[in-house]
Order: sequence, then C-alpha cells, then structure tokens
Amino acid sequence: MLTRLTIVRYPPWLGWAGFLSMAFFRFPLWLRNDIRFWKLMGCGRNGSFDKTPDWRQWALLEVLTDSSIPVSGFLNRWWHFFGCEKWELWLQPIEGHGLWDGKEVFGSLPKQTDYAGQIAVLTRATIRISQLSRFWQHVDAVAERMVSAKGFITSVGIGEVPWIKQATFSIWDSKEDMRSFAYRLQEHADVVRKTKQEKWYSEELFVRFQIIDSKGSLRGNDPIKRNP
Repeated sequence: MLTRLTIVRYPPWLGWAGFLSMAFFRFPLWLRNDIRFWKLMGCGRNGSFDKTPDWRQWALLEVLTDSSIPVSGFLNRWWHFFGCEKWELWLQPIEGHGLWDGKEVFGSLPKQTDYAGQIAVLTRATIRISQLSRFWQHVDAVAERMVSAKGFITSVGIGEVPWIKQATFSIWDSKEDMRSFAYRLQEHADVVRKTKQEKWYSEELFVRFQIIDSKGSLRGNDPIKRNP
C-alpha cells in the first residue's frame, strides 16, 4: 500500500484558486474507485501545526494500491492552468499507530521496525474544542526547536479543518534523529506528556514512511535536498 502526497503552490494572488479547488476536486476524487483513501488539505505558514494558513499552498494525500495509479487528469489540468509549482512524494508506510476518521487508513502497521534510513513522519490529531487554547499555547515553542534539530530536513503543516484537525509532515535524515527530537527534547516531551494527561485529542495518528520517490519542487527547490 503506497501513499502519494502532493503539495502545490499557486502563484501570488492566485491563492483563491487553491481555495476553490478544495470544493471542485472532491467530485473527481469521489469517482475514483482505485484510491483507497484521500484528503484535501490546506497548509500552514510555519511548516508545522499553525493557526495562520498559507493561502498559496495546498495538499492532497492519497492512499493507493500501487504506483501505476495516476493523479486525476482534472486535477493536473487545473494545477497546470493556474501555473502551480508541484512537489510529489511517493511514500511507503512502515510504522505507526492511531486512526484517521476512525479507520486504519494506512493498514495495520507495526509500531517499530528495524528501518533506520531517511524517514518521513506524519503526526495528525483532532483537537478537542475544550482543549484548543491549551494545545495552541504549546505549539510554537516546539515548532521553533524542530527546525534547528539535528537531522531535520523539512516539514509542512497540513490540515483538514483550521485550528481543529491538524497535521505535521516532516522529513528527517534518520529515524534516530527524529526520535532524539521527539523523546529527548524537553519541550516536545512535555507536550507529549500533557496531551495524554489532559486528553487534548479526540483522535490521533502517528505514521512513519520510507521515502520511495520525490518529484518536482516547492519554493524553487526539491525540499529533500539541502541548500548548498
């Protein structure tokens, strides 16, 4: 089971077309019986959980049975017409736990494997309305530390519903680097502890992926390749 994550960035002043696409894209995606699961999402400005949307940047996540399944022709024509920059990632889910809309959308995964190479991580949560203020009080400090963490390559904040259904997709040099940030950084460890003690989430999902392929660019560069 493969996952395709497509991030598109619209030219200046055309973010409204990305907003409209969230409605127009649903019909052709609903018609696809070769896509097991899909989500259209907006993006945040800071590459992590973010209350401020980036109106120029939008995301599509698809869970597929194999790599021969193409992106919808309607979607590709829309992105081409509006001159979008596109970054497409092919991912193999390898580890994880949790649900998305009450389902194991990436299949039944082990919590740990012996894979140790470059890794992508999706952390997704539905935040309880009663805990929104507590959650957002702690996000910025963790996001600021993440971008300077050892082994961090890039991240994108994505979400289905502003402020409530949020996710961070990040890429790391190795699983060990990611684990060092997640479990040894005090700010992040404190947030993990508080989410459980105070029950911030009504649903959560954590999945690690092996990166199979990366195509295109975002802001003029392949995000996986570090700047010289």
